[in-house]
This record gives sequence, C-alpha cells and structure tokens, in this order.
Amino acid sequence: MFALSVLVYGLLAPISGSLADHWKPKPMMAMGVLMLGLSTAGCALANELWHFYLLFGVLMPLGAAFSGAPILIPAINNWFVGKRGMAIGTAIAGSGLSFFMVTYAEFLISILGWRLAFVVIASSVVGIVMPLVLVFFRYRPKSQAQITHDIEGIPKKSNESVKAVNVTDNHYSSSSGILILKNYRLWLLMLTYLLYDGFANYLIVAHQVIFFVDLGYSSIFAASVAGLIGVFFTIGTLFGFVSDLLGREKAFTLATVLSVTSLFILLLQNDASNPWAMYIFASCFGFAMGLISPTIIAGSADLFPGKHFGMVTGFLLMGFGLGGAIGPWFGGYIFDTTGSYSIAFIGCIFAYCLAYVSFWIAAPRKAKIPK
Repeated sequence: MFALSVLVYGLLAPISGSLADHWKPKPMMAMGVLMLGLSTAGCALANELWHFYLLFGVLMPLGAAFSGAPILIPAINNWFVGKRGMAIGTAIAGSGLSFFMVTYAEFLISILGWRLAFVVIASSVVGIVMPLVLVFFRYRPKSQAQITHDIEGIPKKSNESVKAVNVTDNHYSSSSGILILKNYRLWLLMLTYLLYDGFANYLIVAHQVIFFVDLGYSSIFAASVAGLIGVFFTIGTLFGFVSDLLGREKAFTLATVLSVTSLFILLLQNDASNPWAMYIFASCFGFAMGLISPTIIAGSADLFPGKHFGMVTGFLLMGFGLGGAIGPWFGGYIFDTTGSYSIAFIGCIFAYCLAYVSFWIAAPRKAKIPK
C-alpha cells in the first residue's frame, strides 16, 4: 500500500504541477485538501483489504498531489529568487516535523481505536490546512515588487510603485514546455531524485526499524532512532541556505558524503553492541536527507525558472515516486532472499553515487541566475 501510494503520487505530480501553471491553484489546493481528508476518514469504514488499497493507495495520494509539493514548491519559486535554497528548505522543514505525527497517530489509536483515529486525523488535516489555503495561499505575486530577492537595483519593498511584471518573463526565463521536456537536464534531475531520495532514502526509511530489531535492539530504541532521523531531517532542510552559499553541486557533495557514511556505519554493524553508532547514523542520514531536497529543487529552479516550473516540479516528484515504489520493495526482496540487508545497502551507495554524477552533469551551476 505504501509503495502504491508513493507511486500514484509520483505519477500524478506532473499533472497537478502542470495544471497549477495554467489553472487556478487555490481551488486546486482546496479540492486536494478536501480529497485528502475524505479519503483519510474513509479508511475508518474499511472492512476489506482492497478498501485500503483504494483509499490509502490511490485516493489519498490524489489529494496530496493536488494540495502538496507539486503546487507549493512552484509557489515558493515564484516568490523567492536570490535565496531559493533557504526558502525551499524552510518550507520542506514541515515534512520533517511531520515525523512527529506518528506519535500523534499512536496516541489517538491508543485512546480511540484505529477507526476513530482516522476520523480525528482527517478532521485535523482539513481543519488546519483548509483555512491556511483559503486565507493565506498565493501562487504568485501580483507584481515584481512583492518578490523577495537580493537582486541589486530591483526594489524589495512590496509597497513601491513598480510596473506589474512576472519575474519569469525576463531573460532568465526558460523555454516552452515542449522544449523543457526535450532538455536532457530535466531528465537527469528526475533521475537524481529517483535514485537518491526515492530509491535509496526510502529503502532505508522503510526498513530501518526492522534492521535495528534484527540486530537485537528493542523496538523502543529503533523507534527513537527513527524519531531522531526526523529531527535531523528538519535541521537539514533548514540548512538549505548552504546551497545558496556554496553552490548546488557542493551542497549535493556534502549530502552525498554524509549519506554514504551513514550506510557504511550500518554495514559495519553485526549486533546490538554499538548503540552510539546508531545515533551517528541517524544524525548523518537525517541531515543529508533534509539537505538534499532543497538542493535538488533549487538547482532545478535555477535551470528552469519560468512559468513551466510547476511541470518541472511534477516530473521531479514523479522520479521520487517511482524510486520510492521500487526502493522499499527491493530492500524487502533482498532481505527475504538473502536474510541480510547488506546487498540492499550497497545498492543504496551505488544509487547515491549515480545520483551525484547525474546532478553534476545536469550542472545547475551553469544556469544564468541573478546574484
């Protein structure tokens, strides 16, 4: 169900991202939130396994695709230019904080049972997110003067009188949607997201608790390590500004080194005698996982900053969805076949390295962006 959910989300992302470029994003967001809430609440009525496949595996990612990253990330790109890495990283930090929703869900289940827990979670989502969308969400500024940037010579105050233009209409604007689809850099960036965040990271996220328990650690310890990953993921996203300071490729290099280091730590473990090593793993892996998303997305925005960035974001997330569907399945298959995760973790290391090469060939550093 998890793999199906990620796959459906990835396949729908280019559609929702493209529609946001050409339609009204706010109504799309509102409908997406409503769909997410209704499908979540609907799980409370499920009595057959296929009910969950439909609700959790298909309808929930449909709502998420039309209310989440495929629309929010292009919106951030529309509002911020000079500090994209920091802006995107700050926004993505919310997904790191969502790790703590697991605790909220477990608490609700313990006092209400799983059926009513689904209803309360659905009510929480709609009750909190819908007002935020309706009251505050703006897909793009009405004028260039509202855009937050650090371009010399362009006003930064929103109340200054400036001719209303779209910042993506200048000479930094990318080409038509068809030409973007023919650009090899788009497919390299999609491959990067597929290998790094989708395949490798989600393989580890999906199997880490089982791996720790298999080594001999308690389930409570394994859960605490998973929670620590969420903490460092949030910290990593807030360090998205590193890609603004060092450049996208150098920030990607830092994340890759940390990810590979975390995998070598896991490969060296044979029993539960080194709990301190698990905390080092969690800090390296979580921080790198948090840093990589704003780096890839900001690099993509550097290369394709125009009005079709919603479509670009959608294809990036499609790569993530495909990798996120394959990675956890691959890790489980390897463990069931060999009784060990070693081959799966080595595969993750190769995926990180291939993603690294792919990102450097895509070369966001060669984009003509304002300094």
